[in-house]
Amino acid sequence: MYTDQASAPWVNAAVSHRSAIACLLVLLVGWIPETFAQAQAEPGPVIAAQGASTAVSPDYVLAPGDLLRIQVYQQPDLSMEIRLQDNGQLSYPLIGPLTMTGLSVFDAERRIEAGLRDGKFLRSPQVSITVTQVRGNLVSVLGHVQRPGRFPIEKPGLRLTELLAQAGGVTAMGSDGLILIGVRKGLPYKRKLELQALFESEDLQQDPVLEHGDVIFIDRAPMVYLYGEVQRPGPVRLERQMTVLQALAAGGGPTPRGSTRGLKVTRQSPAGDFRTWVPELNAPLQPGDVLHIPESLF
Repeated sequence: MYTDQASAPWVNAAVSHRSAIACLLVLLVGWIPETFAQAQAEPGPVIAAQGASTAVSPDYVLAPGDLLRIQVYQQPDLSMEIRLQDNGQLSYPLIGPLTMTGLSVFDAERRIEAGLRDGKFLRSPQVSITVTQVRGNLVSVLGHVQRPGRFPIEKPGLRLTELLAQAGGVTAMGSDGLILIGVRKGLPYKRKLELQALFESEDLQQDPVLEHGDVIFIDRAPMVYLYGEVQRPGPVRLERQMTVLQALAAGGGPTPRGSTRGLKVTRQSPAGDFRTWVPELNAPLQPGDVLHIPESLF
């Protein structure tokens, strides 16, 4: 091959440029499969769904406002995401409006399949429904629970104890009682329940069935307060029938400079007046009592 000497630098530059591109392609060919393999092997981030976005079971009963993702096997034109109307219906292609409220997810799938099959649109339709957003069957849990928020009623007859389990139970600072607020038969409904009685009772009527819109509130547990010559001054959870001595023990007891002699309790009356006295060590305490542990004189 003949090459003019004047054009040799351009030829050499072109050859070098092509060599560089070839090397880059070789590197890319080796890097892309490796990166793809790593992406396949490494799991992606797990997004924990809570409250209204929780995936529901096939027994979940549909209600107005729920957002559904309907998929028909090998029929992308019939797959869609649609929200149930206020009257509980959805307008589905080919088979028109369908009433879905009161149906479980499983039964709703069968109803759409029957409409497509009976209308002779598909011979053997296979329908799957995913509830992507729950709006119609929600219960709220507020206050001192591990996971407060809104939870779907996934099945008919969901009881209070089951929902408390979903919320992770009551925290260490939670009260021994709770308040259930809702609507029953069109009238406001409010009920106070004790947790111990709720779990110990053999009567299922003590464990109420929840309905859409119910609110459960767990207040903070009642407290007594320690100050002065005590190991851990501050608030102490008031247990049932707690005595002065038990509260002092919960605070770690007196310091080396402290003494139980002359220990005083200050209590506020319903009228707002304060009373201070020296109690017996076995005297019961009330919410809000303040205990002062004095310094020893000797």
